[in-house]
Amino acid sequence: MNRVIRKSSLLALVLICGTAFSQSKAQSPNTQQAQPAAKRVLQPKTQAEFNDYKADYAISGGAASEKAADDFAAKYPASELKATLFAKAMHEYQTENNAAKILSTGQKVLQIDPDNEVALVLTANVLADSLSETDSDRDKKVTEIRKNGGRALQLMEANFFPVSNATPEQVEAYKKMLQALAHSALGITSLKMGDDPGAEKELKAASLVNPSQPDPYIWYHLALAQDHQKKYDEALVSVRHAVENAASNPDIGALAQSEQSRLLTLTGGAPK
Repeated sequence: MNRVIRKSSLLALVLICGTAFSQSKAQSPNTQQAQPAAKRVLQPKTQAEFNDYKADYAISGGAASEKAADDFAAKYPASELKATLFAKAMHEYQTENNAAKILSTGQKVLQIDPDNEVALVLTANVLADSLSETDSDRDKKVTEIRKNGGRALQLMEANFFPVSNATPEQVEAYKKMLQALAHSALGITSLKMGDDPGAEKELKAASLVNPSQPDPYIWYHLALAQDHQKKYDEALVSVRHAVENAASNPDIGALAQSEQSRLLTLTGGAPK
């Protein structure tokens, strides 16, 4: 199966996640403010720690942000603000489309905050997109993808409070995007492992959870899962969605058009 990195969904997630940092931003140790239990504002232990955190958080660029986070963690090993700075670096790498660094910084976030939904979803997606038959640690990667993707979905169903100052509409859009990406990572992994029914189930869930923002990457791979099961009519419907929404991802568009041509031949030109 061709390896294609998704573009539109992750870029959309960057925009949505821009507001999400407000959940984790710290207050000065001298500031006391009541907060809902699920949206607790992180508290530095000293004013010096808070000042260093603010300076490091203001840094732009993936490499510079990650170095700042590493230096902060070394200087304040007990600080609960470390995860926020590594998450900032992760998002900086996301805007730079640096998959390897998204993964490594996301894993740093999860070492500190195992239930960080965004890091769970992004690491699962990067691992799923890069999963190959030749990977020496393939089983380990699959285990991590399924663990992270499944845990993210559990958290979003049970106790999802990502952004303290966002509107309900923003929170719902954020949740749907993360859910779609989590299901997608699980579906792509099942597809690459030869579990076509499992892939179809997860990719259908990914396509249905966020219908207002159709992702050609998801629809294309759903078509492949259905094609492998000889569900040619359903696959043709799915691949047409991929073709229609592939303007932001020409690589997927080309693959989807090729798959559509194959399916049109097999179905005689139209789905039943």
